[in-house]
Amino acid sequence: MPHIQLNSAKLFYIQEGQGEEVIVFSHGLLWSHKMFQSQIDFLKKDYTVIAYDHRGQGQSEVSSGPYDMDMLALDAMELIDKMVGKPVHFVGLSMGGFVGMRLAARFPEKVKSLILLETSASPEPVENLPKYKLLTGIVKWFGIIPTVAGTVMKIMFAQSWLENPKNADSYKKWIKELQSNKKTITKSVEAVIYRKGIEEEIRQIKSPTMIVVGDEDIATKPEKAKFIQMSIPNSVLHMVPGAGHSSCIEKPQEINRLIGDWMKQF
Repeated sequence: MPHIQLNSAKLFYIQEGQGEEVIVFSHGLLWSHKMFQSQIDFLKKDYTVIAYDHRGQGQSEVSSGPYDMDMLALDAMELIDKMVGKPVHFVGLSMGGFVGMRLAARFPEKVKSLILLETSASPEPVENLPKYKLLTGIVKWFGIIPTVAGTVMKIMFAQSWLENPKNADSYKKWIKELQSNKKTITKSVEAVIYRKGIEEEIRQIKSPTMIVVGDEDIATKPEKAKFIQMSIPNSVLHMVPGAGHSSCIEKPQEINRLIGDWMKQF
């Protein structure tokens, strides 16, 4: 399995396709590169596609010490430097979007375009912290037990998607994936829930930017996406009906279409 050694962590990645333009996928909290499989399969015929696991998640190393978003943005910068050596199209969902915005603002020479899915430039809302702290405490002691997994799935997916019987097999697949996280996942959770806001910093982003949000996203609500779109010059916003906080899984064909159309301009 391919890994890349960065300065302070060894990250797992996959690379598909041989196109001139390079697309890098950065996943959300509690998941891995696997959440983008539909997009990878769709795009690899025309582009070089790289998807990696954040440190402490998926198959990447659980490095020592606490994590924060600045560290993860440096990881992304270093990965692009070592693996690609030229600007990429960076796609970040939720936590991956926190990374993508910092990357595009601080290292503009690394980002040719930015695609943000279900993400926010703000700190975690104060009203969410007690619930998330409680869940984190349980996971530290017991791992992601079924009751925690069920609660998290309601945050990660649209209610309409969860209630649709056609998604029963997909639900089983993703709740199993969720429960495969080790107790050390709490390091990544804390990096997310205690993140700093970058509301002013994103105004410096010069890369063409596409923002996408599910209209049923309760984790980073659509108004968060609208704020990003109003703050980043040269950006566009798309709302995906029937999607929650995981549109790449819930509505893969729509996300594939949006990214495919976006890439035609480059």
